[in-house]
Amino acid sequence: MSPPEPRSVGELADRLQRPGAVAQVLPRLPLPDLQVAEALAALAPTTRDALAELLGAVDGERARGLDAALGSLADHALVWPDGAGLLRVVAPLRQAWEAPLGLDAPLRQLLEDTTSDELRRMLVSLGVKSGGTKQQRLADLVEHHSDRERITELVAKAPVATRKLCERRARTAPQRSEFIAFGVPGIDSEPGARWALERGLLVQDRRGYGPARMPAEVALALRGPGWRAPFEPAPPDVPVLPVTPAAVDREAMAAAMAFGAHAASVLTVCAASPPARLKSGGIGARELSRVGKAARCDDVVVRIVLETAYAAGLLARDGDRVPATEGYDAWAQQEPAEQFALLLQAWRAMHLTPGQARDEDGKSFPVLAGRPPCDGCLQAREGLLTAAARLPVGQGVKNHADLGPLVAWHRPLADQLPQDSTPFATVIREAELLGVLARGALSPIGTALLSARPDDSAETLAAACRRLLPAATATARFGADLTAVVTGTPAARLTTLLDSVADRETGGTASVWRFSPGSVRRALDAGRTADAVEADLAAVAVEALPQPLTYLIHDTARGHGRVRIAPAACVLHSEEPALLAELAAHRGLTQLGLRHLAPTVLTSRTSLEKTLAALRTAGYAPVAETADGAVRVEKARRRRAVAPVPSPRPSGGTSRRRKTDGRPEKAPATADLRALATRLKTAPPASPQPDPGNGVPFDSDTEEVVAGYARQLSLADVRQLAHAVDEGRPVTIDYVAASGSRTIRTLSELDLDPPYLYAWCHLRSDERVFTLSRIHGVMPE
Repeated sequence: MSPPEPRSVGELADRLQRPGAVAQVLPRLPLPDLQVAEALAALAPTTRDALAELLGAVDGERARGLDAALGSLADHALVWPDGAGLLRVVAPLRQAWEAPLGLDAPLRQLLEDTTSDELRRMLVSLGVKSGGTKQQRLADLVEHHSDRERITELVAKAPVATRKLCERRARTAPQRSEFIAFGVPGIDSEPGARWALERGLLVQDRRGYGPARMPAEVALALRGPGWRAPFEPAPPDVPVLPVTPAAVDREAMAAAMAFGAHAASVLTVCAASPPARLKSGGIGARELSRVGKAARCDDVVVRIVLETAYAAGLLARDGDRVPATEGYDAWAQQEPAEQFALLLQAWRAMHLTPGQARDEDGKSFPVLAGRPPCDGCLQAREGLLTAAARLPVGQGVKNHADLGPLVAWHRPLADQLPQDSTPFATVIREAELLGVLARGALSPIGTALLSARPDDSAETLAAACRRLLPAATATARFGADLTAVVTGTPAARLTTLLDSVADRETGGTASVWRFSPGSVRRALDAGRTADAVEADLAAVAVEALPQPLTYLIHDTARGHGRVRIAPAACVLHSEEPALLAELAAHRGLTQLGLRHLAPTVLTSRTSLEKTLAALRTAGYAPVAETADGAVRVEKARRRRAVAPVPSPRPSGGTSRRRKTDGRPEKAPATADLRALATRLKTAPPASPQPDPGNGVPFDSDTEEVVAGYARQLSLADVRQLAHAVDEGRPVTIDYVAASGSRTIRTLSELDLDPPYLYAWCHLRSDERVFTLSRIHGVMPE
């Protein structure tokens, strides 16, 4: 969803500090950025020097890596320096880790609810003099515990049981108590625990619930001066080999041509015979095997083609089938480069891994099953492209599997599939099949895929594909063995012609068709003459048509139409009485109930279609006639998806049906960030609160209605929800039900009917009604 633009820097800052905004950024960060973010989540606010010492990045390459990570985090508005020289982080960043670096919360946070008298007793036990206010005592206690040497000396003088307890707790992750068991002894019953609690080395909840917690400052001090947080500023070393651009181009071109040809074959099969869907949804293993056998390609290729074609709008769910759409007809007429670019663009943006064939239990994964969006799958693909692009110029990995550790470094939070024997094996294999990777390096297609902007990615990719892929082949080489061979990707017109008169045997970098009496008869049945078929084939032939092929065409034509069938329920007539007598006496046609009406006419008790099929099965070549005696032209019917029909509007609002054709929504227009930044710099720090009574109106009537009922929402949330309603965009809300339970719901097809909001709930996969006053937060989807 494209949310409304912020009106002020204050509103922008409010959005950037939402948990949803932070959750969207973290999966896109490389390993060193995440490691620095985790350290800051444990220590912030802290100084840059203290952070560098903790990470062991005081100087050299590690120091430069730390600066680069801090700059990246600052660019994402996760970290910023304040006026006092401290590094601060957005609050939701602390929630990204349950225990960052295995540490609990800082001492100041743990002692927020402690009374001033309790703080005084801790300071007295430590022998520290302090002021009389709670703030002064808390500051003095924090200062004492932040001194590593003083904490080390204090624990060294502690009783043996206390020292062992503190050292053990300092090196283990804090425990979270999910249940409260009354009457169970707490940690203060352990030997030495009370001594630590009296001095603030451990902090117990004032109500005595849960285990005692060790402040982060104490744990760091007890881990010793040599302990360092993990920090890997450089990617792992992988074996590489020199490769030439020409070698990369050749391998990428071969892979792209093969995939493009396979894609055309798979979609041709789906257009002629749409795959059946399982009752549980998706295309099962049996249909995948049928399509793969007909298109002569592997299962993984069929899966990638079907998923990318569906995402590109070439296929759609329609009842119990997945037929081609009208978009496929236009796609089939394009050049191979444009065809391939469209599928490649869909692959780049997919929130799933189309090559996944098995789930965690090893069961076959259906295709087009409507899986929930997987951002980790998208990040795995982005990490692969980034890792391959960062390889040294003129070098590629020795083995494509070596890219796995690099992907894990560039996108640590990316999803790895259960079926992968090596890290990210499936997505790497997909990139190889598509020609994105070649000879262990990023191909020109992959470079264009990585560098293309969302608003011009289609043209950029098409240009790169045109430079690498040859134009479609418009000619064929016909052999005396009744075959036609097309090198490269055949043009759409050539494919249509050969499919109409021959049967395809192989596809890929070279496609082969075979002629037979049955295939030629199919063209004649479609209303074409032998001369027209021969002329069309001669027009696309590299050399003259071989005699065996012309003999086959004319021999089939001579026997074609010798028997004509008229619909009289039904009538068979011919100029050869002996032939009709043969039919009437044929034992295999007795079920038709044929009888002589005249020497040249037979009647049948069976319908025209069944009679026509029976005669052809028996080896004859009849043709059907219309009622006026003309030869009926037989054409294969193509099934296409039916456009969704809007449902009637219910009382109180306009309802939108769920999108059933499966086509992806139009991508939102890319915002002009420079223009937005200019407007925000000149705008006031905070947007004025709308007050219609005093002449400060809302931006829209929808905003005013939402603000009147959704009292829990801020102005920014009101604007986002109103924008989603007006623009028909999906949105994520924080909702509190009547029972008090809090849930996060993603909604689409919003219908505002105050005081309710009708919407399609993605969590429940059904339409639900939400009370506006129970919505506590709004995030763009």
